[in-house]
Amino acid sequence: MTLSGEQPVYGPRESDPSKPSPARVYDYILGGSHYYPVDEAAGNRMVRALPLVPVLMRYNREFLQRVVHLLTGEYGIRQFIDFGSGLPTEDNVHEVAQAIAPETRVVYIDYERGAVDLGREILADNPHATSIHADIRQPEHVLADPDLRGLIDFDKPVGLLMFAVLHFISDEELPMIERYRRAVCPGSYLVISHGTTAQTARVAAQQNLAKKDYDQRTERTWMRNKDQIAAIFTDAEILHPGIVHIPDWRPTDSGYTPDPDDEARQLGLAGVGRLV
Repeated sequence: MTLSGEQPVYGPRESDPSKPSPARVYDYILGGSHYYPVDEAAGNRMVRALPLVPVLMRYNREFLQRVVHLLTGEYGIRQFIDFGSGLPTEDNVHEVAQAIAPETRVVYIDYERGAVDLGREILADNPHATSIHADIRQPEHVLADPDLRGLIDFDKPVGLLMFAVLHFISDEELPMIERYRRAVCPGSYLVISHGTTAQTARVAAQQNLAKKDYDQRTERTWMRNKDQIAAIFTDAEILHPGIVHIPDWRPTDSGYTPDPDDEARQLGLAGVGRLV
């Protein structure tokens, strides 16, 4: 990834306790314990600028759980690749999927060594899941990884999971997704959650302040609107209800009604597409 004003540096990297990382900042804000003081400081700055961030992160995590439960339980998907998975938290992909179908195979991918090492430690006794150290912007390296190849059968449908990761990918880098789509067979699914610009002027101003600080100190981000995210699903059948705000995507509460006054809801979009 890249800091604002710098050229992108591709490839997996070691953890650096002197610089905040998205995975560790996310872990800190969600109440985890695998972060450095620099990540705590970055997380605190973000929340001070945009107090809605923790709610948005919770919405994203709940979306992960809903969609993995759906794809495993109703659509019969038995293998997943989680791109830019970050640090393990509660109710990870393998925990949700394997609670329904224990044979489900899951590969987590992250470019930061600390996230991968912790993932491998957690998964040491799980023969159907692993974590690999790779940069998702290098699909040829990812797809050739022997651990991934040992678990994922590309002749059978795969769930390609891209939760809160594509807003770290520039427009020039987005074509990498097509390489992953070509690698899987029809009947696979592409899942995306993505940051977007708030509709309320006050929240958009807060978001802009948080983004400027984050881009300068951590990694650069690219917010995208509904049409831009829909374009990523080219040639895929986008499942009902389409590209919507994250908590609006098939909520488990049958009485749920989208709340236009929920400002955190404005900050993220989600969608699921069946690859044909």
